[in-house]
Amino acid sequence: MSAPRFLIVALAATALLCFAEASTPNSLAQSSSAQAPDNSGQNKNHADTADNQANAKDDRQITAKIRKAIVAEKDLSTYAHNIKIVTVHGEVTLKGPVQTEDEKQKVVSLASTIVPPEKIVNDLTVKR
Repeated sequence: MSAPRFLIVALAATALLCFAEASTPNSLAQSSSAQAPDNSGQNKNHADTADNQANAKDDRQITAKIRKAIVAEKDLSTYAHNIKIVTVHGEVTLKGPVQTEDEKQKVVSLASTIVPPEKIVNDLTVKR
């Protein structure tokens, strides 16, 4: 066998082995479990979801104002920036994990600058 042909056969065999290793069930299970979000258990079976968000202009504006206020606070964690905000008939539900109890209070405080505190349902949890 000549050197170039041997090199081509060796490269093809290496590529085939790499493909076989990457497609084994164990490696696929490991890669998918490593990417699972750590709040996925909290997202299941909750009554207040984005699907429940009313399409009323006032509700959408309230949600947008609260989201803007939260995202503007750069000292809040990514968890806090990504909480769920659902507004239905002027009542706001805040849901999801935050890093600390202080963050939880700050998020509620920011929302209460937009709507009265009695219209806020605080379903935030502190990530453990």
